[in-house]
Amino acid sequence: MNIIFHGHACFEIQSDAGRLMIDPYLRKNPKAKVKPADFKALDAILVTHGHSDHLGDAVELARLTGAVLISNFELCRYAETFGVRIHPMHIGGKHVFPFGTVKLTQAIHGSGIEQADGTCLYGGLACGFLLQLEGKRLYHAGDTGLFGDMKLIGSLTEIDLAMLPIGDNFVMGPEDAAEAAQMLQAKVVVPMHYNTFEEEQQDAKAFLALLSRKAPESKGMILEPGQYMKL
Repeated sequence: MNIIFHGHACFEIQSDAGRLMIDPYLRKNPKAKVKPADFKALDAILVTHGHSDHLGDAVELARLTGAVLISNFELCRYAETFGVRIHPMHIGGKHVFPFGTVKLTQAIHGSGIEQADGTCLYGGLACGFLLQLEGKRLYHAGDTGLFGDMKLIGSLTEIDLAMLPIGDNFVMGPEDAAEAAQMLQAKVVVPMHYNTFEEEQQDAKAFLALLSRKAPESKGMILEPGQYMKL
């Protein structure tokens, strides 16, 4: 299984069972090495919440590839108005798809869908994703602050890879992210959601040093946009 980082909070997952994209913020992301037109085939697009740097190019990608869009109920219904296939879910629920199992988890964040006139539509509740693919368990925390039930998530699921935001300001910062890793007991931790915006400048290597002290059982790994890891 290949995990490709496309910058910010966007990850592409390539497995024998399917090809997934999480939070496809590509066209307006200055660090992304790819654009929506580069993708001809996707099985599913997972969106953690409605903010433009996460919903991003999800609708366009779903149209281009025929992928099903998976998110909370309200966000899916919004996407459906553009003619894309959807599978609505909600926090605590899981579903077995042909490519694997998806479960929605809590995230402490907003989910407003930004409009051209500056207003926001209601986008349901922000979430994270627990994925089970080819016997591996992945946790994409979405945009979130630190919360105590991360310990519960870690106790119920042996996590092979956790993708955690470290940018601060809009999401948890490095210290809280390291605390999250300790609670999750993830085997591998990849930082995300940093250095895209001025308010979220962070030193990923400093985060890895912090991680080694707070969560020595977790291996930290930095992925630059366009880089991938095998799981």
